[in-house]
Amino acid sequence: MEMYELIKDFSNNLTQGLTISETAIYKKPLQKISNVVIVGMGGSGIGGLLVSQWLYSTLSVPVTLVKDYELPGFVSEHTLVIGSSYSGNTEETLIALQEAKRRKSFIIGICSGGKLLDFCNENYYDCTVVPGGNPPRTALAFSIIQLLNIFTQLGLAEIDWKNPIRDAKELIDRDKELIHVEAKKLAGFLNTCIPVFYSSPHYEGVAIRARQQFNENSKVLCWHHVIPEMNHNELVGWGGGSDTFGVVVFDSGDWGERNNIRREFTLEVLSTKTDKIYLLKTKGKNIIEKSLYFINIVDWASWYLSEAKKVDPIEINVINNLKNTLSSI
Repeated sequence: MEMYELIKDFSNNLTQGLTISETAIYKKPLQKISNVVIVGMGGSGIGGLLVSQWLYSTLSVPVTLVKDYELPGFVSEHTLVIGSSYSGNTEETLIALQEAKRRKSFIIGICSGGKLLDFCNENYYDCTVVPGGNPPRTALAFSIIQLLNIFTQLGLAEIDWKNPIRDAKELIDRDKELIHVEAKKLAGFLNTCIPVFYSSPHYEGVAIRARQQFNENSKVLCWHHVIPEMNHNELVGWGGGSDTFGVVVFDSGDWGERNNIRREFTLEVLSTKTDKIYLLKTKGKNIIEKSLYFINIVDWASWYLSEAKKVDPIEINVINNLKNTLSSI
């Protein structure tokens, strides 16, 4: 399936993800869960960051994201380790889960099949299976919903997430023409510059998703940062900035008083170096709706930019070559 159709399916995937969650029942751990580790890479891993930010104020335990082969030293039998690998064959995730097994952690998997499903079945771990066969970055809706389901079923967070997901789907469907207009404008803005994405801390997952999508779909280099952290380092680096860079600010409307002041000051500084500054606005009543609306705009913009640059948004040959190299060693 072409990337256009896969992005078009995003809102339907939200509905399908909700349907899958209704039949996914997770065993309760016998031991107390003191912390959660989400292991996942790339398009499979970004859901963990988004969900941890959405649940931030209601979490009863700390959440750590692992994007490596190794687990933190604190992981134990009191740790819930969630392995998220769309293909089920992600090398880093599988190796980390083997270590989690050795430490007797409580393990749950999310995948479309592959070795992760086999690992979970062999060890009697719960594993939610989602539809497979597409690039992992197009399956975000499935992973975020299953992660939300795990956290709330196990009593690790209290949040009404199903209604915001449904509302986000309806909003995206209702605004699809406006979303395409905004996405085309954003793609046009970024066509002649290097993208730089800025957000507030609660939307860093959205900024990273943007970076990932423009990397893979549009085949362009870009970076992201958050305010206020960038005010302590990168703001100075803009002394060497220029209009080579195009700044996209995720204007979520809920930055907070002090960060609003910081953002305005930052934009004043940046405007002395580049006139390419784009405020990307969103819609929605809460962080889940706003994030998903942002993500849909970004996904479409990365596709429109791939069209402008005449590149194949599906192609990831260099990553496949790396995997083949690793598998031969």
